[in-house]
Amino acid sequence: MEFRLFFRSHIPLILLLYFTSLFEFGGTTGVLKVQRKFSGQRQRITDLRAHDVRRHGRILIESTRASVDLPLGGLGRPTATGLYYAQIGIGTPSKAYYAQVDTGSDILWVNCITCRHCPKKSDLGIELTLYDPKGSSTGKLVSCHGSFCSTTYRGNMPGCSSDMPCEYKVQYVDGSSTSGFFVTDYLQYNQVSGNHQTGTANSTVTFGCGAQQSGDLGSSSEALDGILGFGQSNSSMLSQLALAGKVRKIFAHCLDTINGGGIFAIGNVVQPKVNTTPMVPDTSHYNVIMKSIAVGGTSLKLPTDVFQSGDMRGTIIDSGTTLAYLPEEAFKPLMNAIFSYQPDLSFQNIREFLCFQFSGSIDAAFPKVTFFFENSVELQVYPHDYFFENEGGIWCTGFQNSALQSKDGKDIFLLGDLVLSNKLVVYDLENQVIGWTDYNCSSSIKIQDDKTGAIYSVDAHNLSSSARSLNIGKFISLLIICFMFHLFH
Repeated sequence: MEFRLFFRSHIPLILLLYFTSLFEFGGTTGVLKVQRKFSGQRQRITDLRAHDVRRHGRILIESTRASVDLPLGGLGRPTATGLYYAQIGIGTPSKAYYAQVDTGSDILWVNCITCRHCPKKSDLGIELTLYDPKGSSTGKLVSCHGSFCSTTYRGNMPGCSSDMPCEYKVQYVDGSSTSGFFVTDYLQYNQVSGNHQTGTANSTVTFGCGAQQSGDLGSSSEALDGILGFGQSNSSMLSQLALAGKVRKIFAHCLDTINGGGIFAIGNVVQPKVNTTPMVPDTSHYNVIMKSIAVGGTSLKLPTDVFQSGDMRGTIIDSGTTLAYLPEEAFKPLMNAIFSYQPDLSFQNIREFLCFQFSGSIDAAFPKVTFFFENSVELQVYPHDYFFENEGGIWCTGFQNSALQSKDGKDIFLLGDLVLSNKLVVYDLENQVIGWTDYNCSSSIKIQDDKTGAIYSVDAHNLSSSARSLNIGKFISLLIICFMFHLFH
C-alpha cells in the first residue's frame, strides 16, 4: 500500500544546489558547491511566475558535530530565476548525482535503475545517472519492518511482509509524483577543517530510490537525478546527519546578487550576529510571525488579522521561491504606498507583471520597505531588491498578489529570494528561531566547530558551468545549505 508524504518541492529558489565533490562524513565542517539552474541565462519574464507556480503547488500541499560549507553559484535575481541544485556523491564506489535542494520537503530521493518514466536526458546540460543499489557495495534495502520505516509511517507499513522493502510515495499538488523504496548507503562530503580549508567525511543516509515518476519530474527540460529534502522531519538528511552526531541542526545561506554565488553552510554561525525571531511551532514550513509593514518609514494601516497564523495563513520564509507574495489586503496598500513616490508613472502589464518605464536611479526614486516580526526583528527590502529590470529600461515589481497565484495560498505571505538576497539568513532548528542581517555575501562568515570550539572562516563561492568539469572522483561537499531556506513539507 502506498504511503504518501506531503512536502513541497523548492522550485524557486528555491533553490537548486550544485554539489561538485563527493562527501564523506566524520568531522566538524563540510563544503558544498551549488549552482543555480539557469545561471548565466537571460530569463523570460514568464519563467518567473512559472517557477513559483510550480513550487507553490508543491509547497501548499504540505503543510561532536561538524559544520559544512556549501559553495553557491548563480545569481539570486528574478531575471536569473531557477532552482539551485547540487552534485552529491552516493555509494561505493561513489557516483555523482544532481539533486534539487529543497527546504520545503523532507526526504532525499534519486532516480533508480529500475525506474519507469524517468528522464533519460536533461536540457540543463548535465549528465543524468540512475542509482543501482546492487552496484554499490554499501547499499542496502530498508525493510518495512525496520525502525526507519515504522517512524516514517508512524506505525507499520500497510501490507508489510517479511521480504518487502519500505516503500515511499510523494504526491504533489502540481500533479507530479514520485514513488519507490528506501535504501541506505554512503553519502560523501567535504567538511570544514580550518580557516578556508576542508577535509573529507562520510556517513550513511537513508533515501528514496525512485522507481516511477510522473508530471514534471519525468520531463527532460529541467530534469535532475532527484530532490534533496532539507525539511525539519526526522527523515530529512539534515535530521539524519544531526542524529548521527555529524552536524548541528543549524544552517545558513547568503545569496549574492552582486557578484553571483554566495554562502551556504551547516553549523553554528558566530559571525556575523543575527537577530532572531521565533518559528511558529508545529508547522511543516519555516513559518514566522509578521507584525507590520512600513514603506519609507511610515506604517501601513492594515487589518490586524492579515498577519494571523493558522491553516493556510501566516508568513513563510522560503528561499526556494523567487519572488515575494502578499495577501491582497496587504499587497494593494503596499503598491499604492510605493508608487505614491512617483505619481506620474505610466504602467503596463507584461505577462501579468506590473511594469513601467524608468531611466533614473531606482533606489533614489522609491522607498525602502520594512517588514517587522516578533522580537522586534526587521527585514529591510530596498528598491533594487523589489524591482527588477526586464529590458529596454522597463522595470517590473517582484511583489506579487497571493490571491492571483493560488486559491489555497491567498492569505499567505511567502517571502522568497526577492527579500532574502544579500542577507545572511540563519535557520536554527535547535532553538526554533530564524534570523538574518544585511551582509556582503561575497565575503566570508565564521562558524564554530562544536568538537574543538575553534572558529573557522567559511568563504563565499561562485560556481560557473565549468564546475561540472571538476574531477567528481573527489569527495563532494555535503549539504548543509545556507539556502534552504524556507522549509515546507
